[in-house]
This record gives sequence, structure tokens and C-alpha cells, in this order.
Amino acid sequence: MNATSRREFLERTGTLILGGLTGIAVARAATPLTRDTGPLDLGAAVRPAPKATRFLDENFYIWCGSVTRTADGKCHMYYSRWPKVLGHDAWVTHSEVAYAVADDLFGPFRHVNVALPRRDPARWDGNVTHNPNIVRIGDKFCLYYMGNRGDGKSYWIHRNNQRVGVAIAPDPRGPWQRFDRPIVDVSSEQRAFDSLCTTNPAACIRPDGSVLLIYKAVTDNGTPRGGRVRFGAATAAGPEGPYFKSTGEVFEPTLVHREAWMVAEDPFVWYSRLYGERYYALSRDVVGMFTGAVGGIALLESHDGLVWRAAAHPAVVGKDFAWADGSRSGTKLERPQLYIDEAEIPRGLYGAVDVNQPSHRSHSFNVAIPLEVRP
Repeated sequence: MNATSRREFLERTGTLILGGLTGIAVARAATPLTRDTGPLDLGAAVRPAPKATRFLDENFYIWCGSVTRTADGKCHMYYSRWPKVLGHDAWVTHSEVAYAVADDLFGPFRHVNVALPRRDPARWDGNVTHNPNIVRIGDKFCLYYMGNRGDGKSYWIHRNNQRVGVAIAPDPRGPWQRFDRPIVDVSSEQRAFDSLCTTNPAACIRPDGSVLLIYKAVTDNGTPRGGRVRFGAATAAGPEGPYFKSTGEVFEPTLVHREAWMVAEDPFVWYSRLYGERYYALSRDVVGMFTGAVGGIALLESHDGLVWRAAAHPAVVGKDFAWADGSRSGTKLERPQLYIDEAEIPRGLYGAVDVNQPSHRSHSFNVAIPLEVRP
């Protein structure tokens, strides 16, 4: 079967393809998925969010909430923030990963400190930390994030210096060990999909105890903005790395969407033994390729974390979501993250919400949405 025929076959079977896969991996992706507890339907589990679950700060834009829980019942949130007076686009020049605590998964969360503050501006992450994703691996708390450096002014300098890193601590309160180098750098080949910058990390533990990391990247096309925005995968034996990139792109679009600037964003990934022994990912459905809802939240699934397709119930959240008082948010949910309990049941959906004015994003906050999943 030639490459064109293979692509057409996989698209007919509903499989999203990863460039450069071996024949064994492709054959595995085309095999019907087995299900242990029935299809996971997160969309049906979404419940209206009490407005008390909003995490706001009048002085800061709030974004990227990622939550873990410890045996004492405390809930620990890592989130991005930057000064409101600088405007929304200052996330790329002034963001910092901060830390908050609550006694309940749905808040109220209380700011404690800045987990990953600015440091020596000569370092790869000296000016900015952003996109936190907290993962507990054994007895370590692993805080994956994007870092960058620049002149504090130029959007494109900071954006194009984005790289993926990890900080590690023995306790959710820190202290956090940061490293001298990013764990996923850009590729040296200019035509590679990740030749300009790497960002938006999403990590999970694989069945063998190793780490799968999905990351966003931009192609260097010779312009400051760069080319297409796509996602790649890397694996490592442990959180410190080294991380080895897989060939090609994940969440690869169908032929219809092949030339779209961006089709997915803000993934959250996990491996579930409870729901079919496979990987799942939440992702923002930028052009409606997976769910038909432009900008909604989609659920994807994979046997190996590399070859992905839309789940049986792909729609999780549409163009907006419901508040418990009966009103609607009126704006989309971004940066989706889950809290999954020890029984491997998703209990909370966390995301960022814009407060939009006609000409700009005037403010933003995080929200915790309850989930009622029936195993």
C-alpha cells in the first residue's frame, strides 16, 4: 500500500495519523479498540459550575490551572498569571507560574507564592514561566511548563524563545529544582514542524512507568510569526529525561484540514486502565475538526500515545458552558486540565475563561467544573 492509499484508508477508518510511523504502529491503530467499561463520555459528565469556583485576582490575568491533591486532602493548583495593567498579550513577556491551595477540589483557592519565578535572564526560562501541567510520578511532583527569555518587550522574541521544561520537587509546596536546559528543544532541521519553538507541555505516565510528553510547536518559515502550529510527542524513562522525540506530528489533521494554521491546542493527556487501557487527550478543537464545535473541547483517544483519533464521544464542552445559576459563560473554555482521582475517575475539569470586551480581552480567570463520571 503506497503512502497516499494508506492515508486514505486510515481516514476512512477514522484514524488520525502520525507522519513517519512504522507499518506495525499503523496496523495497530487500524485495529478496532476494545472497551472494558464502555466508551468514556466526559461531555455527559459535565455539570454546571458554581460561580464560587472561579479563581480571580483583580490585579492579574489568570490562566492555565493544573491541580493535584495530597493525602491530607489539600488541593494544590499551579497557574499562570501576569499583571493586568500590561494587557492580555503580556502573557508571553511577563507570565509566571504561581501556586495556590484549597481544602476542596472546587475551591476556594488561595494564592500562596510564585512557584517558578523569574531568574537569571540569561537562562532559557529566565523571564517567563507559563503553561503549568502538574504530574505526580512516584514520590516526585513534576511541574511541566513553558519558559522563555527576551527583552521584556518584543512579543515575537519571547514567543520564539519558548521551550518546554520540567521542575521537580519532593512536596507540592517545593522547593522546585529547575534545570539548565529545556527538556524539549527545537529541531535543527528548518523544515521540521518544531523548528521555531516548543511549548504547551502535557505529560502522563505510561503503563511501563516511563513518561509520554505531548508538546505544541511552530515551524520556522523565515518570518517572525512562523508557519503552522502542530503537536509532537516525546518519551523518557523518567521525568528528568532525556526525552526522545517521535517522528512527525500528532493530532495530524485530515486532508481537508491539512493546511489549517492550527487545528488543536492546549492538550491534557492521561493513560486510563479503567476506560479501555488507552491514552486519552483533551484538546481545544480550534477549527471544529473533531467535534464540529469550533473552539470547543474535544476528547481524543490512542493505543500508544502517538496515533490519535476522535473518541466515541468526542464532544466535551462546546462554544461555552453552563453556570449553576442557569446562565451561560458566553465565552469558550481554554487550557483544559483534569483532576483524576486514585480510582482513575475524572472528578474536575479546570480551564481558563476570558472576560471579553469588544476590542480586547479585558480580564481572565480559572474555573473548576464538576464532573459526574459513572465508571
